[in-house]
Amino acid sequence: MAAEELIEVKFRLPDGSDIPPSKYNSTTTVAYLKERIISQWPKEIGNGPKTVNDMKLINAGKILENNKTLAESRSPVGEVPGGVITMHVVVRPPLSDKNSEKSQNAPEKSSCSCTIL
Repeated sequence: MAAEELIEVKFRLPDGSDIPPSKYNSTTTVAYLKERIISQWPKEIGNGPKTVNDMKLINAGKILENNKTLAESRSPVGEVPGGVITMHVVVRPPLSDKNSEKSQNAPEKSSCSCTIL
């Protein structure tokens, strides 16, 4: 059995800080990487993702799908062989906070009756 290729990946967080590089098997899924990000999220940053669906991973300008593997998600353009791949983490704001703010700040709907002659 051939040895699986190890890919070294680090994650750039929204505030510009990084989660240090780790080596992952090329068959590792994007969903697993997201789980690792959640577990390694720095506590001092706060507002971290709660689930894998709360964030997106971007590599070489492409949003990575949860069911894809690292091997399927790699972009050969711009990668240095044996180098560290930097993936950007984008966190979605919590939907519950957004909806509650809208309901509090939303003006009351007024009915408008226009007549076109």
